[in-house]
Amino acid sequence: MAHKIGRSAKTGKFTSVKKAQQYSSTHVVETIKTSNKKGK
Repeated sequence: MAHKIGRSAKTGKFTSVKKAQQYSSTHVVETIKTSNKKGK
């Protein structure tokens, strides 16, 4: 399972995916993989 987040390439702050796609020259859309395993 994975989800996407937006991040500013200049500051490193997280933003929305929509904003990151809109300002693709200064933002990055990252895909974060998450596992379904629960910690013990």
